Parts: sequence; structure tokens; C-alpha cells
Amino acid sequence: MTDYPHLLSPITLAGVTLRNRSLMGSMHTGLEETGDWGRVAAFYAARAKGGAGLIVTGGMAPNREGGVFPGAAGLFSDKDTANHRRVTEAVHAEGGHIAMQILHAGRYAYSKDCVAPSALKSPISPFPPRELDEEGIEAQIAAIATAATRAVEAGYDGVEVMGSEGYFLNQFLVTHTNRRTDRWGGSYENRMRLPVEVVRRVRAALGARPVLIYRISLIDLVPDGSTWDEVVALAKAVEEAGASVLNTGIGWHEARVPTIATSVPRAGFAHLTARLRPEVGIPVITSNRINAPDVAERLLAEGAADMVSMARPWLADADFIVKAAGGRAKEIAPCIACNQACLDHTFSGKLTSCLVNPRACHETELVYTAADVPKQVAVVGAGPAGMMTAIVAAGRGHKVTLFDKADQVGGQLNLASQVPGKEEFHGLVDWFATMLNASGIALRLGQQVQADDLAGFDEVVIATGVTPRDPGIPVEAGSTVLSYIDVLRGAPVGPRVAVVGAGGIGFDVAETLVQDGVSPTLDAGLWREEWGVSAPWEDRGGLDPEGPKPHPPARQVHLLQRKAEKPGRHLGKTTGWIHRASLAMKRVRMQGGVNYERITPEGLWISHGPARDQVELLAVDAVVLCSGQEPERGLSAELERRGIRHHRIGGADVAAELDAKRAIDQAARLAARL
Repeated sequence: MTDYPHLLSPITLAGVTLRNRSLMGSMHTGLEETGDWGRVAAFYAARAKGGAGLIVTGGMAPNREGGVFPGAAGLFSDKDTANHRRVTEAVHAEGGHIAMQILHAGRYAYSKDCVAPSALKSPISPFPPRELDEEGIEAQIAAIATAATRAVEAGYDGVEVMGSEGYFLNQFLVTHTNRRTDRWGGSYENRMRLPVEVVRRVRAALGARPVLIYRISLIDLVPDGSTWDEVVALAKAVEEAGASVLNTGIGWHEARVPTIATSVPRAGFAHLTARLRPEVGIPVITSNRINAPDVAERLLAEGAADMVSMARPWLADADFIVKAAGGRAKEIAPCIACNQACLDHTFSGKLTSCLVNPRACHETELVYTAADVPKQVAVVGAGPAGMMTAIVAAGRGHKVTLFDKADQVGGQLNLASQVPGKEEFHGLVDWFATMLNASGIALRLGQQVQADDLAGFDEVVIATGVTPRDPGIPVEAGSTVLSYIDVLRGAPVGPRVAVVGAGGIGFDVAETLVQDGVSPTLDAGLWREEWGVSAPWEDRGGLDPEGPKPHPPARQVHLLQRKAEKPGRHLGKTTGWIHRASLAMKRVRMQGGVNYERITPEGLWISHGPARDQVELLAVDAVVLCSGQEPERGLSAELERRGIRHHRIGGADVAAELDAKRAIDQAARLAARL
């Protein structure tokens, strides 16, 4: 008996029977662009071995102008076909199925050769597109159909035509980007002509059997987006044109509403798929912020969808379905939707990976082999770096003892989990605890380790983390000064607060201080209200015409930094804007170029610029210090004095905004070579 009967039940699409109802959603990883097709094959084969029902590749360009950036991978030649065949054969050898996504970026292409329905520049690309004429449109249709044919020749079980997220086909659908007056613009019948014709031509090129997925935008979240009636009309037309299944797309990339970040409620858009499903006769797939088998099972059991798409959860754990089916759901490494190693890397031109799982996209490089000689390994510090080191080392056969002065594991992940919008970190700490227990690691909690305690170990790893940095601000007696640790542990704070330091921790503390009551991340209705998201059957594009309606802030907060630049400039590439917008909605006063003169019982005295002029008092009840961290190296220094060899990782090595991504990756790589 399984806990997930709906998720694990088979489904047949266009004559192809899938072993379960999970779809590994498309992600651009950058692997194909490396040219190392053995590496690409290893990545997808690992997910097939892990039980994915159907895998969809990252978007492959149908032609050069349609690539998301110059040099983007596609299927342009017989050599490309041979390379892709290595991928499909590897997936099929593991009992899986795989479809290739065909993605034409349109005006989102980061290239001077980009094309679009109208010559309107995208806000996320510096290049104005060329408006296509009739001949140009036909060339794009032909290129997409040809790419589909080559995909099947390469062994793919089908294709996904990307028609959402504001890419090329989506751009034709709405007047926001389509200002044409010919047969490809104007009325909705004309505007939907291109995606429908693309599906018809692709089906004609493929024949009846291969799976043809159409990725449809259910809510655009941009001005002048599609109405719900238009979405339904397109869905029916695409079905009639030959699509086997509809996959859900949510929001355009240029939308000013978050859709997949950790602060978005789990399955926060599944209600849209549930509303579309009765309108069509083909299966419908739901997506976005579904990262656990119980969530997927519930959606399927409720009839919200026929399949569930999870993308980044397959980065976090390649064995997602195998573990769920084997009664080991607690061992599934959770996607925390942080974006740090996946989307932030993608949009920075780096190879995708995963904060939780550094092996993602590095399967052939970061290999955990059995240790030739098992060793006694001491790891000091049960934060993310120490825990990952312990788990990987123990998995390789080493005998590991993990020490921490705290009475629980997790380190500063436990602080992160207290921030509204970062509730997923609770699950990450729980996963680490589960794996530590399953790995047979000896835990020594509540112990302040001394150098003598480490005698007799073959390897010593110091992962003692960080301590808050003292910014050196003069403080008068009677002033209330707190560290970020105090606040995140629940210390009482008055109604007026100044936060010193506007890095990631400062933003987290400010977010904590302005929120009160239920976190919007845990209440989808409240979250939609705060971000101005409405039902697309009520408002075009799903945007409330009155805009966001944030609840009043719990406190008056000032967020300050010394650097004379926009606060939050160095936050995550794909999430920084979310944090800035969220605090702006809560009327947080953010200032850069601030000098901290002194802290008194009346508040924080500041000045501005090199001249230190315009001295003013911020009348606040408390000042919270988020001014950086220093490596905690006391034990490491003692070991060095004694000449005891050891490894230093994580914050104890480099204290940089509590960078768990770097710490976990460093830990995994160290443990792989011990």
C-alpha cells in the first residue's frame, strides 16, 4: 500500500504510457551548452533512474534568433541529433521517458537578432526586437516544426511547445506585446493564430504517436494580459490542433509578481489548473511551488490536475519518486525555492546546480565513491556545512562524530526558518536531521568542543560558523541594542526599529519586524491580496486593478547601510527585487550612504556622506545590528597552535552573508575526497 496512489498511478499520453504522474519540468541548466553530452546524459538519466514519469528538457532553440542567448543549444544539424540521441538512450535505459522543449524566446532573446510580433523592447533585455513580416512568421513556424521532427529522430518521446512565461508564442497572444493589425494581430482569433498553427504544424510533422505538450499561460500577471475566456479558447483550439496534454505556465518573466520564489505559497496557482481541467478533453498538468509528494498527491486526489510538474525538486533530489514510492519521503532532499544555485546561476550565465544538492548538474564530476580506507572523522559544527560533510563522509563509509555546542542541529538555518517567507527552511533542517540519523552518525550535541576532545581522530573538520560583527558604533547607557540573532530568536522589540546593515540578513530581519500574524506564504489568499493578484476570470491577466493591498506593517522600520548605493543591490539576481518590493510595500525606509554617529536611549543618530553632514536622530525604540559576520575560528586557531592538521569550511572559512550555497558545496566536495 502506498501513501501516494494517485501520484504513482500510470497515465497514457498519445499512446505513450508513463509509469507515474510526475513530470520533471523544463529547466535551463546550461549543460547542453557545455558540449559535454556525457554530462548531459548523466544528469537526465539520474532523474529517470529516480522515477520521473516524464522528463522535459531545458528549452532548445528552434533557430538562432529564437535562442535565449547567442549560442543557445538546439537541434540544428545531424551532429546535434546524434548528441541528443545519447541523452534519450540514457534515459530510456533507466526506464524513463523524455520530451524536448522547443523554446523560441522572441523579444526575450538576449541578442540583437531577436524577433517579435511588434518592435517593442522587453524590460528584461537591452535589445529591441525586429517585427516579423508574413514571410518571417512562416520561417519561425517551419523552424519549430523542423525542431520537433529532429527531436523525434533523436529518440525523444515527444516535444513540449513553450507557449507561456512571456516567450515568443505568448507575445502574440496579448496586446501588451502584439500591436499588429494584420491577420496575426487585432482580434483574439487573430492573436492566437500563431500558437494554434504551430501546434497544428508540429502535430502534422510528428504524426499521431509522439507526445505533444503545449505549455499554456494560465495567468500572465502583466498589464493587458489574457482574459480567462481567452485562455480557455486557446486551450480548446490547441487541443483541436493536436496537443496531447496542456502544461501550466504561470506569469511572464517580466511580471512584478513572484511566482516560484520561496515566499510564494506551495501550490499557490493550482486552483487555475483545476478551473481549466473541465474545459478540455486532454490531460492538464499543474505546476509552480509543488515540492513534496504529499502536496502532489493531494492535488491529484482533489482533481486539480491529471499530472504534477515539479522542476527544481528534481535538482534537489534525483531520487524523488523512488524515495516516495519506497516509504522514504522524509529522505527526499527538499527544494526550498531559494533560487540561489538554479535561477540565479541561469540568469548569470553560470551552470545550474542546487543549494541543497551540489551534485545537481555535476553528476560526473562530484562523485561519492566508497572510501578506500574508512577513517574516524570529527566534524565540529552542526550547521549546513558540518551536516553535509558528516552525511557525505558517512555515506562513503567513514565513521563520523558530529559535535555542536547547541542542543539541536541546523545552526543558523534555524534562524532563517523564523523569517516570514522562509518557512521552507524548517523542512531543510528536518531533512538534515533525518539523514544524520539514517547515516549512523554519532551526535554530540550541547558540547563545547576543546582541542583535547579531537585527539584520536584521523580527520578533523571545523565548521563552527560565524559570529556577528561589531560595527563599532558608540552606545550610551540605557540604549536598546540587539543582534539579528536576538531578534530571530524572538527577543521583544518595540514599535520603532532601526536595522543597521542592508545585506541579506538585514532584509530578513526587516521582513520579520514588519510582519505580524500569519505569514502570507502560509495563506495563499492573503499572499495574493498582498501582491495584487486576482482571478484572471475577474481581471485581465490576473492583476487586481487596484494593485497590491499589503496589510499595515507591524512596526515602523528603517533599513540602513553605509555603502552609498541602493540597499539590496547585491541580493539574489532573481529574488532581490522581491525583497525590495516587499519591504517597500510595508513602508520600510531604506537608505544608503549612512554614517552611524551614536546610539542613545532616544534612538540612532546618523549623518550622510563623506562630509558627515545632516546629522539627524532616528527616534527608535531599538537598534538591530546586522552589520556582517566574522568567522568563528577560536578552535581552529588552537588546533593550529598545536600543529594539528584540520580542514576549515563554511562560515568558519569565509563569512559572507551566511552563504549556505557555498558552505554546502564546499562541504560536499571536501567529504567526497576525505
